[in-house]
Amino acid sequence: MLLTITYSGHNTSELGYLLHKNPNRSQKFELNYGAAYVFYPCVSDERTQVALLLDINPIDLARGKSGTSEGGLFAYVNDRPYVSSSFMSVAVSRVFRTAMLGTAGDHQALSDSPIELEAGITMLPCKSDPVMINRVFEPLGYEVSYRIFDNDEKFPAWGKSNYVNLTIKGRIRLRDLLRHIYVLIPVFDLQKHYWINQDEVEKLMRNAEDWLPNHPEKRYIASRYLKQLRPLVNNALAQLIPEDFDANGEFSGDKTQIEVPEQKASLNDERLDSVVNMLKTHNAKSVIDLGCGEGNLLRLLVKDKQFTRIAGADVSWSALKRANERLKLEDAGEYLQSRLKLFPGSLNYKDSRFIGYDAACVIEVVEHFDLPRLSVFEQILFEYTKPHTVILTTPNKEYNIKYKNITEAGLRHPDHRFEWTRGEFHKWAGRIAEKYGYKVDFFEIGELDEILGASTQMGVFEYANRDS
Repeated sequence: MLLTITYSGHNTSELGYLLHKNPNRSQKFELNYGAAYVFYPCVSDERTQVALLLDINPIDLARGKSGTSEGGLFAYVNDRPYVSSSFMSVAVSRVFRTAMLGTAGDHQALSDSPIELEAGITMLPCKSDPVMINRVFEPLGYEVSYRIFDNDEKFPAWGKSNYVNLTIKGRIRLRDLLRHIYVLIPVFDLQKHYWINQDEVEKLMRNAEDWLPNHPEKRYIASRYLKQLRPLVNNALAQLIPEDFDANGEFSGDKTQIEVPEQKASLNDERLDSVVNMLKTHNAKSVIDLGCGEGNLLRLLVKDKQFTRIAGADVSWSALKRANERLKLEDAGEYLQSRLKLFPGSLNYKDSRFIGYDAACVIEVVEHFDLPRLSVFEQILFEYTKPHTVILTTPNKEYNIKYKNITEAGLRHPDHRFEWTRGEFHKWAGRIAEKYGYKVDFFEIGELDEILGASTQMGVFEYANRDS
């Protein structure tokens, strides 16, 4: 696993003084389950880059090392040697401890100053939707980008990998960058390799005391950093949000924030954010939301200037009326009224108003169709309407075992006519893509269970011949 930090500007070779690591030679640091290496791939006045490379022994992880534990930490087949995990966080704190404290001797003024830094974190686990990366790093002032990979390039139907290559850029103090990396890598990995106890709360507060209390995702960060262990999470939140706790230290705020896994409390938000992020990735300018309901997705789209033409259609007049009220269309100016249109429509019938959009979104709709009508929906959307991009989400039936209020038919809602397992959805989507000239990628939204998958599954269809 690899972490790189790049300093751009003037006299950038002084990065070595801030890190207390000589750019002219490499260094090796022994760790419990391997070794860490520090070296500089690039050193110049305008650009200097340092790399921290970990070499983790998977056999040691599986067998356990003498004096550490009776058994191993992981199975023989594991991803730990190849991904950015708590091993990387421990290495950062060990190798760059003085830099994290901000101590730099004769270069203290530089250490205390924001500088142009870029960090590259390879193979960061991100088993929930990658949009959370933006929601965690962007409030800290970073420009965020990441590369998503296919599970297998030869079999795109297998979907996307649960790992991303992350790049964050910003004008920031080096100590702050290192502390952010130290805290936030385990937030996304959610699998620390050592025992979690009260010491972890103290580490979190010590390394995040000047930025976490004001972070909009502080509950998410604290919960996942502490592996969702409620007593420890409550302890951390009592310090971060004291107004949510009474005089006896008992939690008195919104219990759904910490007692329910965060994806259950915010699954709809994650789903909608994922759709918007995917639309932006595919550079869609005009979007139609088919089955728009009360306009939850539309409200996000109108806030983004990228989307110049937006429409929402739904079979329910009452839902459209509610969407109109929530969007305040009647009181809106001419610009918004010309940019956004609402109209009644059904995906069981051809409608020329559906045609001419870069992308169509069908969010938690398809499961409401009777199965005999599904073929009509397919023809209308993929053959008649034929947008360049179709984003479709639907429940993952396998995940229903985690929910309490399931119908007798094993479905999440009484109005659902069916729900697909991941295999069934992939088979259906693959057939549709091949039949109508699309290619399809799959994503999972929500907290990922290693066996059951995530709560929501998303298919992103792209028309193979974009010039037609």
